[in-house]
Amino acid sequence: MSTPSASGRTFEGTPRADGTVGVRDNVLVLPSVICSHFVAERIAERVDDAVATPHDHGCAQLGADNEQTRRTFLSMAQNPNVAGTVVVGLGCEEVQSAEVATALESRDVAVRELSIQGVGGTDECIERGVEAATELVQSRRTSQTVADLSDLTLGVVSSDLDASTVASADPLVGRVADEIVDAGGRVVAAGNERLVANPDGARDAAMDEARDAMEALLDRHEGHPARATRVGQFARDRPFEEVTRAWGRNTVSEVLPYGERATLSSGLAAVDAPSRFGEATTALAAAGANVVVHVTGDGILSGHPLVPVVKVTGDPGTAAALPNDISLSARRADPDDVLERLVDVANGTACLAEEHGLTEFAITRVGPSM
Repeated sequence: MSTPSASGRTFEGTPRADGTVGVRDNVLVLPSVICSHFVAERIAERVDDAVATPHDHGCAQLGADNEQTRRTFLSMAQNPNVAGTVVVGLGCEEVQSAEVATALESRDVAVRELSIQGVGGTDECIERGVEAATELVQSRRTSQTVADLSDLTLGVVSSDLDASTVASADPLVGRVADEIVDAGGRVVAAGNERLVANPDGARDAAMDEARDAMEALLDRHEGHPARATRVGQFARDRPFEEVTRAWGRNTVSEVLPYGERATLSSGLAAVDAPSRFGEATTALAAAGANVVVHVTGDGILSGHPLVPVVKVTGDPGTAAALPNDISLSARRADPDDVLERLVDVANGTACLAEEHGLTEFAITRVGPSM
């Protein structure tokens, strides 16, 4: 943590042992495989301040996909908004719950582990999981600290390249991203279609220490269709600077594979994640984002289990149609308005998606599962 920034914007956050600050203090109930996601959800429903991340991974995945899923699990459990993790497995999966828990213990994460087969079935696993999650909730750190913009890791995902997004919403969010970095904070940005569609621009945007990682990202996607097809098509027809306005003016000082944690102390990191909201926000949470800004022209109504999401639109029709779902209209807001909302949410005020109980969790795939 640092002294309050010149802007004077501060919030009460939960300090973590690695020096990051959480803006939420939840226990993660993590299913290590699709087969245990129902049990994980039932556990989280019964424990206040517990959240589950149901998904369709962890079984019969091959090679890079298997490793990516495991990497994402470990990084999510280290997100600053997570106070501890209960890993719930089935017992016969590729990504074993016991192995995940052991890896987390080695990283000083408060963790408990159980499997459906190991404890005698679904009902017993739910009961024991509730006990484990309750124990972790009760053992959370109670102290808070005064934090400021330098303690934010802002995740940015712009899920379209509609005219209103390019003209007003992305530039607004980009100015906010610049202010976060100028204050000593971090920005992690998703949207690999923008990089792949403009490889020369992507290379020029990377600092020397990030050039090799940027080249590796471009190589991984060469010849493959974009996950967000429409974004990829639009990005090919526009200059690199135009399609990455939401990232701000800073050069990329780190390029992260999907599911990897950011290591930069301040600056901009590009995350190898598509622009599709669920997949992107999971990658941003894994990278260490404690709050996310989502730019949406058509008003995608979703949040995320681990991070509060502030939604910004540049489309006046979307803003008018969804006043209780869209946080800010780029036509009416300035960077101070966005920063004020971010700090308010970081200070504990529920974002609109949290108020409505909306969450979406997804991990992107590299190839087919068997």
